[in-house]
Amino acid sequence: MNQISPLGRFLDPIADKLLVASLIVMLVATQQIAGLVVIPAIIILAREILVSGLREYLAEIKISVPVTKMAKWKTGIQMLALGFLIVGDAGPGVLPVQLIGEVGIWIAGVLTAVTGYDYLSRGVKHMVGQENAGE
Repeated sequence: MNQISPLGRFLDPIADKLLVASLIVMLVATQQIAGLVVIPAIIILAREILVSGLREYLAEIKISVPVTKMAKWKTGIQMLALGFLIVGDAGPGVLPVQLIGEVGIWIAGVLTAVTGYDYLSRGVKHMVGQENAGE
């Protein structure tokens, strides 16, 4: 509906991060995510924490970091993969539901690393610039 409110802009990223973090922790605890698939899960959690902290810091110095299209794709793939992983072996036998979820979380993990690096490199430029401006 293309409706935007200040409250929605504030709550949406927080809700996304809480949903993703709680799902990942739950899926690892129940071993729906296990073995090497834990690697992209850790990358996703680390990026969420890093970007949240970076956004808060940059907001203090009045710098906005807009969400990129790639970050939106990352979120969509991540949510889809987590949905498949929640269903897991309870899904229809004709689909490799767990495998689809695991491949999806790897794709989301790669996109997470790329977008996290992008945010971090843009944020560091502002941090370094801020330090130099204060001298």
